[in-house]
Amino acid sequence: METVEKNSVSLKRPHSEDDVANADEIKRQKISEKSKAGNDSGQSVETVTEEADKSLLEDTKNEIIPNEENEEQEDEELEDSDDDGDPESFADMMKHGLTESDVGITKFVSSHKGFSGILKERYSDFVVHEIGKDGRVSHLDDFSVPVDDEDPPEETFTVLSEEDKKRLEELQLVKNKETSVAIEVIEDTKEKRTVIHQAVKSLFPGLETKTEDRDGKKYIIAYHAAGKKALANPRKHSWPKSRGSYCHFVLYKENKDTMDAINVLSKFLRVKPNIFSYMGTKDKRAITVQEIAVLRITAQRLAHLNKCLMNFKLGNFSYKNHPLKLGELQGNHFTVVLRNITGTDDQIEQAMHSLREIGFINYYGMQRFGTTAVPTYQIGRAILQNNWSEVMDLILKPRPGAEKGYLVKCREEWAKTKDPAAALKKLPVKRCVEGQLLRGLLKYGMKNIISAFGIIPRNNRLMYIHSYQSYVWNNMVSKRIEEYGLRAVPGDLTLKGATAVHIEEGDVNNYTIHDVVMPLPGFDVIYPKHKIGEAYKEMLVADNLDINNMRHKIRDYSLSGAYRKIIIRPQNVSWEVVAYDDPRIPLFTTDLDKLEGKPLPVLPTDGKFRALKMEFSLPPSTYATMAIREVLKMDTSIKNQTQLNTTWLR
Repeated sequence: METVEKNSVSLKRPHSEDDVANADEIKRQKISEKSKAGNDSGQSVETVTEEADKSLLEDTKNEIIPNEENEEQEDEELEDSDDDGDPESFADMMKHGLTESDVGITKFVSSHKGFSGILKERYSDFVVHEIGKDGRVSHLDDFSVPVDDEDPPEETFTVLSEEDKKRLEELQLVKNKETSVAIEVIEDTKEKRTVIHQAVKSLFPGLETKTEDRDGKKYIIAYHAAGKKALANPRKHSWPKSRGSYCHFVLYKENKDTMDAINVLSKFLRVKPNIFSYMGTKDKRAITVQEIAVLRITAQRLAHLNKCLMNFKLGNFSYKNHPLKLGELQGNHFTVVLRNITGTDDQIEQAMHSLREIGFINYYGMQRFGTTAVPTYQIGRAILQNNWSEVMDLILKPRPGAEKGYLVKCREEWAKTKDPAAALKKLPVKRCVEGQLLRGLLKYGMKNIISAFGIIPRNNRLMYIHSYQSYVWNNMVSKRIEEYGLRAVPGDLTLKGATAVHIEEGDVNNYTIHDVVMPLPGFDVIYPKHKIGEAYKEMLVADNLDINNMRHKIRDYSLSGAYRKIIIRPQNVSWEVVAYDDPRIPLFTTDLDKLEGKPLPVLPTDGKFRALKMEFSLPPSTYATMAIREVLKMDTSIKNQTQLNTTWLR
């Protein structure tokens, strides 16, 4: 086996008539969604499987911040309206973005000649199925609801008018114990009143009801439950003891990330997002299928959402006594189509055989490092250096490149005035990191940046330091492969259970490159006993950090470190080359297609274009685009891809 330096491979641009057709098709094929389905550049080329300990996404706009319910819809509308732009302009702006070599991604393991292809020309060319801890691959193949005598009648979901629902929702959000809503009972019967009582209590948790006579008419009065019940606190008394407390279901989504989907579900159900649990986050620019659990929401109520949800479907319902936990999955199974490939059959066979037999370098992919001119690892480094003014500056200062207009104005105001209140006024979307930090500065003052930064949700804060760890790891792995190639050598590390040990001279023949791990820097890891161990220290010294003191005075930012395999060999690898004429047509059927009985389009035997359809399974915390990079021998960064081809960003 030999290592190969990265060389640049041209990515062929589709014909112009297909550009327009493809853009139209993407708009047409959405399940009829208007909202947020466009150019999410942070997710466009990168596909990351979940990490056991964190969900690290550069775009923090998907997280709902408590007590900001009134801002959510406004923020989303603003984000939606600013989503699309001229792809040429976007490519021009991305000249300021990162390339793979900027974050240490420089090596390949295979010797085949690279070829070009288009990744995610359509988001439906990238399908992810979650693999549960029992090894079962999640599929949406059943819309039926478990039969349960305790479920309210179907009429519960239709008995309230839209006006009634709006008034009840406002009552629920206001939390004013003195306020109530009166609903007149038309065609009064005891059965009708019962259904209205059930509808209010099941659809608007936290509200109670009673019947009153007013001027000879019957009214159902909705009011807040006594005590300090939080909004959407599950109603303990209304949940049967014999039924598991958690409804598990399969979520099928298109062109939405996991947190976004959960936020939408919470809004429709009028509950808080934190009653949902899942094993890992999935990409936006893809079709993904994963398991979700929700506390004390009935399958009947969830299934009803299929009538009004856009771009995702729910099914395969069951009741269980436990939630899901981050990292409990075995991995993900990917189905990927690379369109308009240029490789010969022989090149493709060599590339795919190498992927199956040797694997790929387990680099952290480009998504880990952000998409703008200020990489997330730079902010992480400043946090670890305890340089809080630098942290503030890196997050808020003007930066070249692709950003929404209101962010540009906010940064300009900050640079001019250093006034958080003035900068915040330029920022209508308050849930982004910049808005959160500015609110913190407004609250705690410019001399307490640490507390101001702490307003940002914990996962998003940790994202920065984990990004720095990943940056170090990528660079060190490239050095390790350059120095020692694809064989285990004395001084390398391997895992015995969960413990890392050094490979000794006498045992080296018992190990292969697939056994070798390398550490993410931290206070609880050991380092290789060869040149690369010293290289770690040198890299951190250059960044004014001490590798022997990775504890931070703020506990959250103390890095314990971890170990990561340097080569990953995908499982269940298969592939085929298919011909096609029309770039708008799908090249395989999804779970939803199968449920709806849609047949696969008939493909020509000798079409104008060729596509490589591949399938493979990866463990958690590995990046599918790094596997695809090994096949194509091509830089997967947004900067490189947008300069070569801008069509798929539409």
